Amino acid sequence: MNTSDPAARAARLLSRPFGLDGLTVPNRIAMAPMTREFSPGGVPGADVADYYARRAAGGVGLIITEGTYVDHPAAGSSAAVPRFHGEDALAGWARVVSDVHAAGGTIMPQLWHVGMARTAGAPPFPDAPPSGPSGLTIDGTPSGHAMTRGDLDDVIAAFARAAADAERLGFDGVELHGAHGYLIDQFLWSRTNRRTDSYGGSLTARTRFAAEIVAACRAAVAPDFPILFRMSQWKTNNYDVRLADTPEELDALLAPLTEAGVSAFHCSTRRYWLPEFDGTDLNLAGWAKKLSGRPTVTVGSVGLDKEFTSMFHEEGGGVAGIDRLLDRMERDEFDLVAVGRALLSDPQWAAKIFEGRTAELLPYDPSALRTLS
Repeated sequence: MNTSDPAARAARLLSRPFGLDGLTVPNRIAMAPMTREFSPGGVPGADVADYYARRAAGGVGLIITEGTYVDHPAAGSSAAVPRFHGEDALAGWARVVSDVHAAGGTIMPQLWHVGMARTAGAPPFPDAPPSGPSGLTIDGTPSGHAMTRGDLDDVIAAFARAAADAERLGFDGVELHGAHGYLIDQFLWSRTNRRTDSYGGSLTARTRFAAEIVAACRAAVAPDFPILFRMSQWKTNNYDVRLADTPEELDALLAPLTEAGVSAFHCSTRRYWLPEFDGTDLNLAGWAKKLSGRPTVTVGSVGLDKEFTSMFHEEGGGVAGIDRLLDRMERDEFDLVAVGRALLSDPQWAAKIFEGRTAELLPYDPSALRTLS
């Protein structure tokens, strides 16, 4: 293979299998989790199974599903977002797993609790108030329920049950959503966590809730069943805030999660090519790998020529070159690459990369958000 050719280089680097605990991912491309709201009553149907299976058939090695609600009344705000509890929803997920495996892919559900991001009065449990570490929204407004120790225990148990159900259904691992200002992240962030008990205070103390969820999930599944943890510095509609301003602070956040049993960190950024801290060009995934010793997944505008938040307001977008991505992969800065909206418009995105058909890549079009194609 002519490795000086950019397309050949992409195929070589991204088509390599990757081992993660007891799982072998067939290549380095993952599908990033993206909320779609096409599951009436929280039950994923045949169309959801087809949607994910098309991406697996199109070459994606690891599917990470859209966020799925754990079994807690305040977990979410939409009856069309899939849940990961109840016989009907779990039966739907069993079909998704079967179809993705038949297409040659691997798959993990993303387990989710939105916390204070919940809309008051929203289904499926309109009487459940938004709940969080201190009852504070992302902007610091007191408008919900400050969780008691009993509430924390209930949510921890819900995540553990979901992880056990995922393994029982044949999923290849789970991802815990600890990013973007949702419940787990609300505990990590000082602006939303003002607790004075052992779950608040220092950054290490603020990781306790997340670490207990990880540990409970680890205890509920086999030792070699992968557990991913998705993290971010930024929050929804608040892109400049940070959990960690230095590598030392990031290490304080990662260490308890690593010790609790995280297999890999999925590091969400808006632009994967930007350095996380001064003095080095390592991105967030690069730093997480260096500090924790765990594998990492990078994500952030891969396959787009503009940052993803601006793409909502464009009629279309071009296909970005991935030379910067390949340079970082070649030096093992991170291990897997999650692709989001580029895969919505082009389910064959991965296969085209592997086969050198980059001229055939379809640009992202926001209209793809309105369908489950």
